[in-house]
Amino acid sequence: MTELSALSPAPPGSRDAVLKFYFGPMDCGKSTLALQMNYNHGRQGRRGLVLTKHDRSGEPKVTSRIGLGREAIEVVDSMDLVELVRAHDRIDYLICDEACFYTVEQIEQLADLVDGHGVDVYAFGLASDFRSVLFPAAQRLFELADEVCRLQVEVLCWCGRPGLLNARVVGGEMVRTGEQVVIGDTDASPVRYQVLCRRHHRAGLLGESAGTAQTAQ
Repeated sequence: MTELSALSPAPPGSRDAVLKFYFGPMDCGKSTLALQMNYNHGRQGRRGLVLTKHDRSGEPKVTSRIGLGREAIEVVDSMDLVELVRAHDRIDYLICDEACFYTVEQIEQLADLVDGHGVDVYAFGLASDFRSVLFPAAQRLFELADEVCRLQVEVLCWCGRPGLLNARVVGGEMVRTGEQVVIGDTDASPVRYQVLCRRHHRAGLLGESAGTAQTAQ
């Protein structure tokens, strides 16, 4: 019997692989779900890779705010994801956390892995940046994914409405200009992020929670 390589064409009659994009604002459980999905697939004997970019830890890891985490492959702009998979004996699926920060070309590569090689891809990330503008990679995922899922873990604005958008706060003030990707972290960080409802994101109102720092990209 011919041994299959990591990128052998999917056998005739096998189920179609899928490209799924799970999105939502900060604190909605994207990384937690990514870790859970990797665990579930691994339990069934499937072999996968876990990828990330700009994780809140600053390390090549997928970490969640509830304390879960695991090592991951750090994606850089020059990385060819097809070649990454080709370097392994057999890969059944990819977990792609923080996929909103990948390049558009890398999103195309993920679609190639699904369509040409039967590799399931589960991508997780923000949809829009601090200006409420779509990240280019997220936009391409919306255009290409077989399924797009808004995560259902409810995140609230300070006013109690559903939190939909991520505000960047610098020096206690919400800002609308600057680099698209800036990492913010703790109370001492000069940049932090806060989830707001559409109304208060548009109005630039941070409410009573303005002094509470949150982590995001």
